[in-house]
Amino acid sequence: MNKWKVAFFAITGLFIILITVIVVWATSPVEEDPIPAPDNNVAQTDSILLVETTADDFEKLAMKYLADSLNKSALPVDFVIGENIVLESELTVFGVTVPFSMEFDPIVNEDGNIRMKQTSMNVGKLNIPPITVLKLLSDSVEFPSWVIVRPNEEEIFVDLSRLRLYSGSKVRAKEIDLKNDRILLEIIVPNK
Repeated sequence: MNKWKVAFFAITGLFIILITVIVVWATSPVEEDPIPAPDNNVAQTDSILLVETTADDFEKLAMKYLADSLNKSALPVDFVIGENIVLESELTVFGVTVPFSMEFDPIVNEDGNIRMKQTSMNVGKLNIPPITVLKLLSDSVEFPSWVIVRPNEEEIFVDLSRLRLYSGSKVRAKEIDLKNDRILLEIIVPNK
């Protein structure tokens, strides 16, 4: 057989194997970290402050606590909070940079933590399932321990009970109403 035919079939075979590996990786189920039990112990001596803020101020506060993690990540990640929460970044696929954005609807749990359910996604002209983009995000960005990306659930869980503020204070979400630009938070300040 001609050496060019052998080289052609070898390269074609490697290309097919590469594509198969990428497809299997992108569509395989993700082993997710379980959501930890909330740490909402409030002593009777603790003071609870109710804080009302706007989406713009909440975005600045969130970016302050996420800045170190996002600056170290392989993907450039940005959050914009308006009438919903938008995560913006870009993927590099076969040497081509493709911007993407995902919209999330924040849901406040009874324990004061936030579930950000993915509602829509835009990845250029590509048709990529949200689970794949969230899996890539989870693998590429080292979020703080209190932010858990859950690709199988198509959500990001923000465990505010694990976020520590200055002097040991804790924070809990009470209400997030982005359409009316109203966010209520409880700040729990230990008095001991």
